[in-house]
Amino acid sequence: MRYLPHSEADRQAMLRAIGVGAIDDLFLDIPEPLRVGALDLPRRAGELSVERTIGRMAAKNVAAGSVPFFVGAGAYRHHVPASVDHLIQRSEFLTSYTPYQPEITQGTLQVLFEFQTQVAHLTGMEVANASMYDGSTATAEAVLMAHRVTRRKKAVLSGGLHPHYRAVVEGLSKLASDTVAALPPDPAGTEDILAAIDAETSCVVVQSPSVYGQLIDLAPIAQKAHAVGALLVAVFTEVVSLGLVEPPGAQGADIVVGEGQGLGNALSFGGPYVGLFATRAKYVRQMPGRLCGETVDADGRRGFVLTLSTREQHIRRDKATSNICTNSGLCALAFSIHTTLLGETGLARLARINHMNAVALAESLSELAGVSVLNDSFFNEFTLRVPGDAASVVEALAERGVLGGVPVSRLEPGRPELADLILVASTEINTDEDRAAYAAALAEVL
Repeated sequence: MRYLPHSEADRQAMLRAIGVGAIDDLFLDIPEPLRVGALDLPRRAGELSVERTIGRMAAKNVAAGSVPFFVGAGAYRHHVPASVDHLIQRSEFLTSYTPYQPEITQGTLQVLFEFQTQVAHLTGMEVANASMYDGSTATAEAVLMAHRVTRRKKAVLSGGLHPHYRAVVEGLSKLASDTVAALPPDPAGTEDILAAIDAETSCVVVQSPSVYGQLIDLAPIAQKAHAVGALLVAVFTEVVSLGLVEPPGAQGADIVVGEGQGLGNALSFGGPYVGLFATRAKYVRQMPGRLCGETVDADGRRGFVLTLSTREQHIRRDKATSNICTNSGLCALAFSIHTTLLGETGLARLARINHMNAVALAESLSELAGVSVLNDSFFNEFTLRVPGDAASVVEALAERGVLGGVPVSRLEPGRPELADLILVASTEINTDEDRAAYAAALAEVL
């Protein structure tokens, strides 16, 4: 009873106090198909037995570092220097939760200030916040911010936006009674998003590189959006691309959001990650989250403060721009350390290596009969068309010791026209031998 200390009498007393007849009644508001029934687990087991059981289960996984790995689709495997993990595990970083008392957390505030500066430089924007939960929630918050700025309620989503990001935007917009116009999936980057922008549009949300890897010229989209009084929200899922691609801010974006996992943070089965959020200075008071600033104290000494925190924990709910309760502080620190170690020159070199690796892989795979690359311009990820069912091909590759990518059907179920497409990513961790193994395995499968 170590982890379940309440007796049956305790549970019945609590149920009576809240007016519920049984524990199952607490879940009646959840639709039946979404409920998970009783798990087939033993009532109790010894610690040694549990360790062995969990170990056997874990051994069924294929670790990302154990085989040639080409999986991306929004989360990327990069080399994280050992110094990053060493530094973030120092007690003053690892145990610091959040600066509720800013005047005595100068170290935490300075770290966040440096992080914000790096994000602003990378995105080509004037101001950045102290991070968000991840790229998808940052995108949804950007849409809500655009609605506040323009006083409109319609968001146009590009067909190249990651389906998971689109789902988060649609879910939050539904709760806020906003309108979302999502264009169909656009693997080849040929959609006419300009035609979807009208006088009712609050913002246009465009991902570049798109979820399919296609690089998008944001400048004409920004021009059309601004002509009708709308904002351009630029999204990225691969932050390393900013070391080589022109920053979204330089292309006319008004809000730039994305995922920072690619620097300093491992895949970690999907999290925790770190959302990046930057905008133009004139919109700073509508920005969600919080912002750390630099100041001087009464003696003229340099110091840091929590300059802006427009969240409902700090101000009246009806005035809050967001209900997020914190920032991804430790992940933001890992991002900042990795970025600092690389420097501007190092990040640009890392980005070039990523791009060259992806180009080499695309050229190798496209030589196979029936295989083609859809993208004419990409960074380190591209869309591969294969004969037959892509999901089956990916499974067959895994059986041969190659994690060959993500079938688009996994992200866009119910669309048979996308069933032969695979998203393939190649970063600096991939070697010539990895690429050769992929080509050989794919040739064998096909």
